[in-house]
Amino acid sequence: MVEPAPDVLVPLGPRRGRYKIFLGMAAGVGKTFRMLQEAQAEAEAGRDVVIGYLEPHGRAETLAQAEGLETVPRRRVAYRNADLEEMDLPAVLRRAPELCLIDELAHTNAPGVEHAKRYEDIEDVLAAGIDVFSTVNVQHLESLNDQVCELTGIRVRETVPDSVLGIADDVVLIDITPDSLIERLLAGKVYPDERVQTALQNFFKLENLSALREVALRQVAEEVEAKRIPADSAGRPGDERLIDTAAPQAIGERLLALITPKPTSQRVVRRAWRSAQRLGAELDLLWVTDHEPDDQEQEQIAALRQLASVLGAHLLIEHGDDIALVTQRVAKERGTTYVLMGTPKPRNALRRLTSPALPFRLLALLPGIDLRIVADRTQRASRDEIPEEP
Repeated sequence: MVEPAPDVLVPLGPRRGRYKIFLGMAAGVGKTFRMLQEAQAEAEAGRDVVIGYLEPHGRAETLAQAEGLETVPRRRVAYRNADLEEMDLPAVLRRAPELCLIDELAHTNAPGVEHAKRYEDIEDVLAAGIDVFSTVNVQHLESLNDQVCELTGIRVRETVPDSVLGIADDVVLIDITPDSLIERLLAGKVYPDERVQTALQNFFKLENLSALREVALRQVAEEVEAKRIPADSAGRPGDERLIDTAAPQAIGERLLALITPKPTSQRVVRRAWRSAQRLGAELDLLWVTDHEPDDQEQEQIAALRQLASVLGAHLLIEHGDDIALVTQRVAKERGTTYVLMGTPKPRNALRRLTSPALPFRLLALLPGIDLRIVADRTQRASRDEIPEEP
């Protein structure tokens, strides 16, 4: 009699760590303070907690909250005749705590380390089965870059993909009123005294903070809504869950944004991506060209391709001398339900009389497809998001 082979146990890899992000409208609202408070509670409950990277900005209250928590020493990186301090990712992975605190996830690392951005370091830590607490301000989200610039007059250079919030298991909004934040600023709890007046005259204007607070509240509401349906349907009967999963496929939206290789098209891309997120839709970007791109256009296309990669959009380049007809073909092939385009260039009287404008041609060629023109809120003289027809 042949004995049955014993069961073979296949070792499983580490579970993915849980990810909690503390989100704020601006520096000084208390994101790092709250992160440390929760970490201390986790440590008191017996969990192995370490600080992978902490940026207290010299704030005594924040430093006090970190007391008693183990810190992984930073590593020094030589760059342009300076020694920079970065999180030591290999050391964090070797230490392998249960929970790691990694502050300021939008930070750009010095060249020469494992990843260009800290949020990429965090992905490695999560993949190793380590839980992570981290912090970020709403103005660092890539799709909000133009909106924040419009609201505050300041262009944020360090951005992260919005998907970073999407993969988090928990997003905690650290919310205080603009008046309270200004009081903290005046009390020296945000910046050193010599920086306070400059901050009040720029980013920390009351109207800026009010607008950023609204943006932060809306962002968290959208994140909650995006995750609500899967959570709510978990306990439903099978037929009801089937309806939940089938419905988005049956009535799914797909957006197509018309772009050109110019910096102003990045505004169209970000606005289109925000619309796609609200609709739960895929986003395609289309440049219709009748020539081979020159060096300057190649540079802009590279920037748009990078932005598309960060946001998760699909960049399409099609050759043709009739933008409307090419758009019609691509929309049919891609199953487009919604087209976005930038503000058209002004047309002279003769052209208005002799040929329909591009938006009207698109409406005629794309029956049943919504068309939206993205307004140029900067009110700049240049309106070149999308060219007029040749």
